Amino acid sequence: MNRRSYRFTALGIILGVLGLSGCGMGPPSDAPGWKIPPDPAIVNFKRADAEVVTQTLVAPPFLPEHQQVADGPPKLVKIRMDIVEREVEIAPGVFVWQMAFNNSVPGPVPVVHQYDWVELTLHNGASTEAGFTVNDGSGPNIMLHNVDFHASTGALGGGELTKIIPGQEVVLTWRAMKAGLFVYHCAPGGVMVPYHVVTGGNGALLVLPREGLRDGYGKPIHYDRAFYFGEQDYYVPKNPDGTWKRSKSFADQMGDMLKVMDGLVPTHVVFNGKTGALTADIRLEAKVGETVLMLHSQANYPSWPHLIGGHGDWVWPYGKFNNQPDEGLESWDVVAGGSAAAVHTFKQPGVYVYLNHNLIVAFVKDAKAFIHVEGEWNNELMEQTSPPTMVE
Repeated sequence: MNRRSYRFTALGIILGVLGLSGCGMGPPSDAPGWKIPPDPAIVNFKRADAEVVTQTLVAPPFLPEHQQVADGPPKLVKIRMDIVEREVEIAPGVFVWQMAFNNSVPGPVPVVHQYDWVELTLHNGASTEAGFTVNDGSGPNIMLHNVDFHASTGALGGGELTKIIPGQEVVLTWRAMKAGLFVYHCAPGGVMVPYHVVTGGNGALLVLPREGLRDGYGKPIHYDRAFYFGEQDYYVPKNPDGTWKRSKSFADQMGDMLKVMDGLVPTHVVFNGKTGALTADIRLEAKVGETVLMLHSQANYPSWPHLIGGHGDWVWPYGKFNNQPDEGLESWDVVAGGSAAAVHTFKQPGVYVYLNHNLIVAFVKDAKAFIHVEGEWNNELMEQTSPPTMVE
């Protein structure tokens, strides 16, 4: 036995004698094993035998209709995404040409279960089948686009197999082998990768465990609502007189924006594509007693989510559900090009602020959202026991 093994063995004996083996070191020692081995019948299930279903995607911060626990063997889930180059006013007087999946920044959140297949039809440019129109004045797409799914395996995440010029579409089928919330983004190659990502060409895909979410003790978690917070950093150029520069097209904007990007300091950071999107434009609602799944991604820049007035009851800091979640976090990490997921059961009414706890980014910029919670106040949890008074 080497010295390191001996040290940990001795520590285990001491903790066992003191009855502390379950204290601050994960679930109690008598809890069942947290990991669930994959079912070979599910892992080896053939795509040819899978039921084919079509999922209708919706714009963030909401998710499409889905089952939290898989019903039956793996499915082949068909989705469609259209790439749109469009101009959007992201803040008063600040215009950005965006690369938007399904005319939305961030892109929509497809939801599947681990070991399902995803069949994506990707179209470069708005089409009659897309179900939306391009913003006035945007015109047709100009550039080559594609998509890299962090959830997938092989061929640069699908990026090598999905390169399409304006007017083309392509079909890509891949299997969701890992459970979690995963970023996807446009990745045409070279400097085009960051340019397309920081103009909005990103989103997330949710791969749920087949048995659904579980807490740190292995107990099932059911959520009543789910909100997706896609955080976006922008690098907007200015004119010589200090005003924000407005470009003629997605391609025309690129040179000036690349110069700002080279400084690595974003001019704007927002949730859901633009300032005020989740504080004024869209009202997020919940009720006391409801459990909300909060999903967060950032394709290019780190973030540190925090729920003012609440906690991450259970948190997956890297957004991967086959890892045992952390309990009771006040803030957690979203790494660049990554995600996080958390659940919170609301116990008090009021307006909760979900934000990036780099408070400069949250309040000087706009990386925040409001969640409006209705219900009865509980004085046992919080009460003003003495009102403000003047003191000498």
